Amino acid sequence: KWQEEYYIWDCAAGTGNLLVGLNNVPNLYASTLDKADVDIMKERTHFKSNLLENHIFQFDFLNDSFDKLPKSLQDIIHDEKKRKKLVIYINPPYAEATTATTITGTGKNKGGVSNNTMIFFKYEKELGKSLGELFVQFLIRIYKELPSCWIAHFSTLKILQSPNSQKFRKVFQSKLEKGFVVPSSTFDNVNGDFPIGFMVWNTQVKEAFKEKNFDVYDCYHNADHPTSQTKCVFAESKTINQWLKEFTLLKPENEIFAMCCKGTDFQNQRYVNINFRDRLKGVGNAKGVTTFGIGAQNLIPSCIYLSVRHCVEANWLNDRDQFLYPEEGWKKDKEFQNDCLIYTIFHGQNNISCKEGVNHWIPFSEQEVRAKERFESHFMHDFISGKMQMEEEEVLFEGSKKKEKPVPLEFSAEAKEVLNAGRELWKYYHSKEGIDVNASFYDIKEYFQGRNEKGKMKSKSEDSHYMELIKTLRESIKVLGDKIAKKVYQYGFLK
Repeated sequence: KWQEEYYIWDCAAGTGNLLVGLNNVPNLYASTLDKADVDIMKERTHFKSNLLENHIFQFDFLNDSFDKLPKSLQDIIHDEKKRKKLVIYINPPYAEATTATTITGTGKNKGGVSNNTMIFFKYEKELGKSLGELFVQFLIRIYKELPSCWIAHFSTLKILQSPNSQKFRKVFQSKLEKGFVVPSSTFDNVNGDFPIGFMVWNTQVKEAFKEKNFDVYDCYHNADHPTSQTKCVFAESKTINQWLKEFTLLKPENEIFAMCCKGTDFQNQRYVNINFRDRLKGVGNAKGVTTFGIGAQNLIPSCIYLSVRHCVEANWLNDRDQFLYPEEGWKKDKEFQNDCLIYTIFHGQNNISCKEGVNHWIPFSEQEVRAKERFESHFMHDFISGKMQMEEEEVLFEGSKKKEKPVPLEFSAEAKEVLNAGRELWKYYHSKEGIDVNASFYDIKEYFQGRNEKGKMKSKSEDSHYMELIKTLRESIKVLGDKIAKKVYQYGFLK
């Protein structure tokens, strides 16, 4: 019945699929950039269609003047009363200027995708980075130039969550009435695995977006009924990278390894890794805290960062969720801090190799693993044993300037299980002849698993005892990660 009261315009119609099922034919309009698509839709009107031929037209929404619209549609948009009954119903393109190759440093921003439209130049100063998304340009033109209409659209959730969309959220003051999310695989020709939301905005009500519950329709399980609800939150708090920046080494010479801290959401999870600075993966052309130097003084917050970014598994639904500046509770939780240290030592994204530099990540003594030679570095074992004297630059979690005397770290039962499993793996490795005694966890995996013809490390080894040991270690790491994940939410790294 609502269709009898409203006018509906799909201004990114393609071949008109989104309007299928709507039946108030005189009130439907479809426009698209491509003349071939216009011809297809008009051809359908000769047979069976829910569109009038003159309500189908070629129109470049991001460049053309509204003067080019059909007169009947112009009458609607220029009449305030009718415009309040206008629904812009769209599934706009998701192309943006940034690509994955820009992130990894192998490419440049796409030219002519979203940064050369009339709308981009018109609102660039006001919205900045937000306009890198084509669909944002659609939304801002609708909001600014068709005031008081309704907007019903499909898009990614970036406008609700991304730090790059902060300026958009400040300008786009509308009430989000309803919404649901589906996997991106629901749509054709969409790369990646992330949530696409359907959102209904009432632009007549001016309010800032804070949070909204969305029904989840998961085509992997049950596409006909919502399988759960997810809360989409834009938190006003700062990001986890702003938190980490507070622990930047004051003396660059104290750096002994580094971490890539690309992005603050799950879609960038795979880029978070530890290595020597010149060996880091995923940094690309990014600046700032993206390459983060690590030394004894900031080892614990660095390990917390990597653990927080990796202990919760990424999936299509949380792909755009943001990691945030935490609450204060983590500072006094020594068990949490030490859990994160052990988790990081044995995590698969710790890519330190003794072939590239000194391996400071051996948590055991030579005697513990029956090594045949002295280790080149005892940094990690000394750190764990409380034997390391910090310089004046030390991290002061409690806000006190009093320098605490190092004490041996105490570990939870879950962390001890990881250490025990790791110790057995190291022992087995050191039982072999001709090995490098300074091997890291990465090196040990490479030794047993080898590499394929393309140079990638194999996933399995022909050594059955090694496979038993690594299985036990991975299982214990998973248990420890699940424990850390609870604190991730408790301390507000995720909401």
